[in-house]
Amino acid sequence: MIENLFGSKTRYKLLKLFMSNPNQSFYVREITRKIDEQINSVRRELQNLLSIGVIKSDSSNNRLYYEVNQKFEKYQALVNLFSKGAGAAERAKSPAAEKDEGQAASDPASVDGQKLADKERALGNVSLVVLSGIFTRDKTTPADLLIVGNVTPSSLKTYVEDLESTIDGEVRYMIMDEEQFAYRRQIRDRSISLMLAGKLVVKVDKDGIV
Repeated sequence: MIENLFGSKTRYKLLKLFMSNPNQSFYVREITRKIDEQINSVRRELQNLLSIGVIKSDSSNNRLYYEVNQKFEKYQALVNLFSKGAGAAERAKSPAAEKDEGQAASDPASVDGQKLADKERALGNVSLVVLSGIFTRDKTTPADLLIVGNVTPSSLKTYVEDLESTIDGEVRYMIMDEEQFAYRRQIRDRSISLMLAGKLVVKVDKDGIV
């Protein structure tokens, strides 16, 4: 299995989590829940990755947060290795594809990403979904969530509640249809300009805007 190349299953899961979320920061207990590993093992591997320079850390609100270091020399190579496309190609070439798919389904980081993708599809006909603010610890953006498209109130409520369950606070969000969004970009609306210029986690971007 590919995790054997990285020396430990915990290190592999950490790299997968960070490479899949390049602009998102996580604290230790949050990481532990996401990858379903023991906290001592997580702490040890975080220190290893810090010493190499793969990730970086800083404190906020009395918590130590970790995120991938996008200036790391081999950053792009790691992103390519852990990208969904590379994983799919690897499974397609493997004679044990079905077995690998079963193992991937048991990988908490993979399952977590799939659940989120399902929730975004459930929002409706959306062309753009980005996270910022509290999710990326970027205080320059006017909102934590921007959704462009046609969304039903019940779907939005469920999606926002799910996001709020992962943070300590409420999610500030902006939602608009594509016509409104295009107009506000055209007139260089300050809120939209600040949002798109901020530190973002892109969940949906059908038109390649971000």
